[in-house]
This record gives sequence, structure tokens and C-alpha cells, in this order.
Amino acid sequence: MANRTGTYVAFDGLGETDPTKSDFKYYATLQAWSANKNIEFSLTNSHEKTDAVRDTSKRATLYARIQARLRASKNMFVVLTSKTRYTGSVLSFEIEQAIDTYKIPLIIAYPEFSSILHVESHSDIWPKALADRINSTGIEAIHIPFDKNCILDAITRFHVNGEHLSNGKNHYTRDAQIKWGLIR
Repeated sequence: MANRTGTYVAFDGLGETDPTKSDFKYYATLQAWSANKNIEFSLTNSHEKTDAVRDTSKRATLYARIQARLRASKNMFVVLTSKTRYTGSVLSFEIEQAIDTYKIPLIIAYPEFSSILHVESHSDIWPKALADRINSTGIEAIHIPFDKNCILDAITRFHVNGEHLSNGKNHYTRDAQIKWGLIR
């Protein structure tokens, strides 16, 4: 097994070639926070642990790179929005592999919400791969808003060698979310 130190970031590209029209913008935000010396945020990016994949790459090449990156990952950060597709995206394969093969805890972020207190109320935007697995034994997931402090806490704490989550429907307490200014 590879050195599992990275965070694998997954999102739905929405079939777009223009990254500004897809959920790629949230991945770019994480990269910008991590690169900015004036912001306390560090991300060991699993995508930087293997060769890049071009848009012209064959699906088998893409899937092999995904698996190599997941093998080197301690957790998976998943971005879900109202535009996330139920089926038909690479995101479904990524989720299936992370849970079924690599037993990686998921940190599921919702950019369109300022706080997450009722996980089930977001089930209408879960891709089928997540919806099918969310109640399974052995899945570890925490659902969070797309907030820098919340994200940093989650990726630091919840990983294969860190704190374990009890199931697939965890969220931070109301008090924690108040402390971060997510709830007033």
C-alpha cells in the first residue's frame, strides 16, 4: 500500500471543458487556500502524487490514475452541489472505489449551504453511488459546509489513521458550527 498522506478531492466536472462552469472551482479554491502563505490551510493533494491525465486519455488510463491516487489517500473530500449528477459521472466511480476498495473516510462538502445539521435533508443531491452506500456498515463520512475552518478541521481529523466516524451520516455539532460562525 502506498504512503497514505494525501486528500483526494472529488467533484462532478458536469461534462464541461471550461472549469469555471463546473464544480472544479471548489477544487481550485482549496488549491488557492493551500498555496496562500497568509491563510492557515494546508492540503496534501493526492492529485499531485501521480502523472496528470489529459482530456484525451482513455477511460482505462483515467481509472488507473484515480486508483493510484486513492491508494495514496488518507481521506476523500467530495464536493456536492445541486448540479451534481445522480449517475454518469466519474465521481460515481471515485466514490465507489474510495468506499468499497480503499475504505477511505469521506468528507462531503456542500458549497450551497452555510451549515449542515440534518444530513438526510441533502440526500436529493447525493449521487447514486453515495446514496446506495450511505447506510452501509463500514462507511465513514462527515457532511460539512464548504467553509475553510470546517474543511481544515475535517481533513486533519478524519482519515485512515485518524479519528474514526461512526457511520455515513455524521456532521459537526451545532456548537461547533456556531464557534466557526456558520450559525448565528
